[in-house]
Amino acid sequence: MAKYLGLLFITLFLSACSTNDDWRTASREPAGIAPSPETEKEAVIEFYAADAFSWRGWFAVHTWIATKEKNAMEYTVYEVVGWRVNRGLPALSEYKTATPDRYWFGARPEKVLSLTGEKAETLIPKISDAVTRYPWANEYKVFPGPNSNTFPAWIGLQVPELDLDMPFSAIGSGYADNE
Repeated sequence: MAKYLGLLFITLFLSACSTNDDWRTASREPAGIAPSPETEKEAVIEFYAADAFSWRGWFAVHTWIATKEKNAMEYTVYEVVGWRVNRGLPALSEYKTATPDRYWFGARPEKVLSLTGEKAETLIPKISDAVTRYPWANEYKVFPGPNSNTFPAWIGLQVPELDLDMPFSAIGSGYADNE
């Protein structure tokens, strides 16, 4: 009986740890940490990480990449999301936005890497090329991967000039070595 009470306590505790219980109402507002395309005319590369949704955020982050070419008014955002696979879509998505630094379903993002200027301008085509070669674009598995953290880590391996250092809590980033 004590075993079941302990399990019940842990389940209730972890479910109470969520900062937002409903992904549909969780904040997706911009965090205001990305250079504005209106004022930053140079090329920009940003890698972001935010706590995963719900209790998973205690252990893991979700990561994504944003690039903005010189004089562009929008960023191209690349990310891998598991629910897309469940709907018959590729896990890897690409979209344009002026605000690549949106909260990840209630979790404020942090910059993992930020480059501007000539170095960013040189590396953006290499990133774009690597994105087209991502071997797990249609796959997603929370653990051990491939997942949202495998993708930026793999890009970092393909474009070593980025000197990307993934966060410790980027569970699945080590899967990038499996190609």
